Amino acid sequence: MVGSKRSRKSSLAIRYIIAGVLLLVMVYPYLYMVLNSFADWTQVDRKLIPSSYTLKSYTWLFTGGETGITRPWLGAFVNSIIVSLLSTFLMMMFGVMVAYALSKLKWRGRDTVNNFILFHMFFPAIILLIPSFLIIQKLGWYDTYWALIIPKGVSLWAIFMYTNFFKAVPSVFIEAAKLDGARDFQILYKIMMPMSKSITRVVFLFLLMERWTELLWDMIMVRSDGMLTLNVLLSQMFGPYGSYPGPLYAGSVLLSLPIIILFIIFGKNFQKGMQVSLK
Repeated sequence: MVGSKRSRKSSLAIRYIIAGVLLLVMVYPYLYMVLNSFADWTQVDRKLIPSSYTLKSYTWLFTGGETGITRPWLGAFVNSIIVSLLSTFLMMMFGVMVAYALSKLKWRGRDTVNNFILFHMFFPAIILLIPSFLIIQKLGWYDTYWALIIPKGVSLWAIFMYTNFFKAVPSVFIEAAKLDGARDFQILYKIMMPMSKSITRVVFLFLLMERWTELLWDMIMVRSDGMLTLNVLLSQMFGPYGSYPGPLYAGSVLLSLPIIILFIIFGKNFQKGMQVSLK
């Protein structure tokens, strides 16, 4: 009995050690980035754990440093918030409406549309990048919020997730609501949406993270400093700031910070939503 208890404890200790090592391997790259964003410039990328820290890298971002090139960081941050929130709202709103039509309404061509959505999910989106750019130019949307928000207002993944969830909702609720005189929009927003809070949290976080970190589309669709998003501004730093890795780390921290905060706040809800979506 004593030997078996010791073996269990040793096996548990080994598991904890392995889990700790794996956690350190996953977390350390981000920790390395944060530490180097505050590190003295003489120690950036020269020590695994810097011993001297300063705010010089962050000051450099907002003043332009010795290059004299000021960058609209605050404006870019606001642009990223506006674009990400509005695009996510449109993706979720459109996803909910299309999913309800595909899962609970009967109409001709429904299966064809559903199959087209599934096909398009595996279609490389980059192939449509040039036609999309030309359309944006023809509409006069280039270098405006319209170009950053409207084309990104549809998510086939959101439609797919909501469609599968709505299919699992018993049709009895919908039939009862229709007997009481409720219309489809009322059923959608008063019955289906409250029942899908768990999956909505998952969809919201994934879509917001995806849009917040979008780079290629934003780089192509804007050119003026006033319309730059935070990720595009960060990508442009490799020119004037290429010899200064500290500000690059600082910019990366600023870009990742909102996502980290959201995940910390909604972490438990996210886990519950994932459990529901995988059932």
